[in-house]
Amino acid sequence: MKHILSTLILAALTALPVSAGSKKESEGLVYYLPKTAVRMHVLVEKTTTEPGQLNDYSDLYFKTSAPQVMTTDYRIVGVKFGTAAVRDENQRYVVNIDNKHSVLNVDCDVNGVLRAINTKAPKAKEEPAFTPAPKAQPLNPRDYMSQDILAAGNLPKMAQLVAQEIYDVRDSRNMLSRGEADFMPKDGEQLRLMYDQLNRQERALMQLFQGTTTVDTTEYVISIVPEKEMKRIVAFRFSKKFGLTTADDLSGEPYYMDVTDENQTAEPPAVHEMAKKQKDEMELAVCLPGKISVTLSNANKKIGHYDMWAAQFGQVEMLNGSLFGKKLTSKIVLDSATGAVTELTTEPLD
Repeated sequence: MKHILSTLILAALTALPVSAGSKKESEGLVYYLPKTAVRMHVLVEKTTTEPGQLNDYSDLYFKTSAPQVMTTDYRIVGVKFGTAAVRDENQRYVVNIDNKHSVLNVDCDVNGVLRAINTKAPKAKEEPAFTPAPKAQPLNPRDYMSQDILAAGNLPKMAQLVAQEIYDVRDSRNMLSRGEADFMPKDGEQLRLMYDQLNRQERALMQLFQGTTTVDTTEYVISIVPEKEMKRIVAFRFSKKFGLTTADDLSGEPYYMDVTDENQTAEPPAVHEMAKKQKDEMELAVCLPGKISVTLSNANKKIGHYDMWAAQFGQVEMLNGSLFGKKLTSKIVLDSATGAVTELTTEPLD
């Protein structure tokens, strides 16, 4: 969502920090420059295992152990990075109005962060929403039980009959693969359907011994505003039994974020030659962001790395107000996350 502030067609753009002695805010419009936040998209997989009704007989009939209690386990399966703007309360300016300059509109986001002058900023690219893979419909073992199994009066008898049914299914599948079945399929598609049916039947009945496992994946988004000298801060904590937790929840292991200042500042925007030669008391504040690298680690193991530009690691650049004077008019578009000028077009006025 964005919020657009419009001014008169004939207006002036005077960007001054709001302080004692400045013009009243009623004479202009307030805007902010941003700080840049790093957004970590953490994918957490949750695996839940429920024991089967006949779990005590799994070792007897299949020589394999089976879960005895319900368990829930979590693991991190992916981390992606992005950026977002947070308004910098210390970089607050006012767009003042007079009849010496031309400004058509001032485009700010919902938090008042400047996005464009004399044009509308392009729609921000939305981070694609995480969509978990569709779950397979659970199999119901009762749909594959024979009448004798359903009529079994106790668990030992049921376990014996179910195990025999599973071995019969396996034998039928082996006979199909060898071409020795009583009813062989007419073509490959029919053969595939018969294999699928036998496999489903075996999986459904084996659930009675081995239990069922369901897997869910959830995306968590963590936003942190990097600052200078930010080393080894706890971004979040993670537990294999409880999943992702907050930084102050000691039930999880800490995941650390380190910020390194690359000491590289973006180049200032190219300004029209006519604007360089003219003097104007009006100025427009924009950002020249600085480059940083962000590293996420756990127990000295690097989990993810991200290079980004951040407004708070750069400097503020004051653009000459003659860009909006009597001889020139300009359109400016800023990066919504860093406050840097991404587009500056200037045209001479007739």
